[in-house]
Amino acid sequence: MFNEKQIQEIEAHGLTVEQVEAQIEAFKRGFPSLEVVKAASPEDGITILSAEECDNAVNYYDAIAEKLEVVKFVPASGAATRMFKELFEFVNDDKRGKGIDTLVENIEKFAFYEELKATGVDLSDDKALVSAIIKAGLNYGSKPKGLVTFHNYDDGARKAIEEHLMEGAQYGASKGVSRLHFTVSPEHKEAFKALLDERVARYEAKFGIRYDISFSEQKSSTDTIAVNPDNTPFLTDEGKLLFRPAGHGALLSNLNDIEADVIFVKNIDNVTTDALRGDTIRYKKALAGVLVATQLVAFDHLKALREGRADLAEVAEFVEKKLCTKLPAEYDAALLEQLLDRPIRVCGMVRNEGEPGGGPFWVKNDDGTQSLQIAESSQISAEDMPLMKAATHFNPVDLVCGVRRIDGSKFDLMGYTDPKTGFISSKSSGGRELRAQELPGLWNGAMAKWMCLSRHSHL
Repeated sequence: MFNEKQIQEIEAHGLTVEQVEAQIEAFKRGFPSLEVVKAASPEDGITILSAEECDNAVNYYDAIAEKLEVVKFVPASGAATRMFKELFEFVNDDKRGKGIDTLVENIEKFAFYEELKATGVDLSDDKALVSAIIKAGLNYGSKPKGLVTFHNYDDGARKAIEEHLMEGAQYGASKGVSRLHFTVSPEHKEAFKALLDERVARYEAKFGIRYDISFSEQKSSTDTIAVNPDNTPFLTDEGKLLFRPAGHGALLSNLNDIEADVIFVKNIDNVTTDALRGDTIRYKKALAGVLVATQLVAFDHLKALREGRADLAEVAEFVEKKLCTKLPAEYDAALLEQLLDRPIRVCGMVRNEGEPGGGPFWVKNDDGTQSLQIAESSQISAEDMPLMKAATHFNPVDLVCGVRRIDGSKFDLMGYTDPKTGFISSKSSGGRELRAQELPGLWNGAMAKWMCLSRHSHL
């Protein structure tokens, strides 16, 4: 399929010919829908933490946090383009909706107002004002969300990335250090570093801690090949193969490089203000407390299984009630051991009030079990879509992960994905149509074979 020059291009990208051929086969075959049984609910798969249970989990985490290696992992490469879709339509196409009216009428209330004024734009010219936000001026239309000013306070405005510094200090610190890892796009990495170099000291002084901040970029070896509508390799005008970033699922490789006992995962734009942060901190600690406590019990059962002294009925009850995995009628010690010897994640859930996002569903697995998965609408067949609409909760990308084995070594997370999941979309390059492929989503198919617990509190 590929000539010698193209093979060199593939290898230079960190891929093998076999991997690229498998990607092309996935284009031809497509990705099957998940075998969804039903949406999880508070009666079946979602645990509602009472105020007392939440307190206990928080207190437990506070008591052990200093003994743990903790990292806050933040996917931060997302561009702000979609946030400003209506603004672009107004500037480029003269389409003026209610959102533009609201923006102009309340411009002084926006956190970036002082920055906008400093550009010298004529604030009485609506088109110029909006253009200065997304184009020359603030240039937010081409910046990542992390560098957009989100909130205003008496002591100054904060970018989204600064709100993560606030959070990291308050629930992600251990041994006097708050470790944060941001995945960023190469073209924006220096801007992120420059902002943090300027402002980190302020937050270190505020909280009396030290920050240990690291960055990584989406690896080219996780890219997928683009194809023509007939599934043949797409060639650029220069005659080269075209490779594209494979979505947030590609960040599993970055997550796999993190060494920690507890990893908090939260998107860059999933932040709140100081006034509401108390609930965020409380619940994040509760999720971490639930994770560590559950993991330790799983380790005890796993050890008992390996030593041949386990009560299989007791282990099975733990797997079904605590690890949200429904067993087949016939199971044995080997299956139970397999189900316990996996990475673990606790997923925070909120009530579904029409927001976009993946929700928790019971899904059939090849081993005869049913387990909880965070599923997006693109993974669900048309006939099962009523199940999606019936879901009561969704996950706002709020996870706490445990990635160590019983002996303290780290799981290879690449071995716990569902390669059958993915997404194919229509794109274009140079005015020509192409098909693009995304890897299993980071908190969807990329974690499909993890232990998955869903939690919701009354906070």
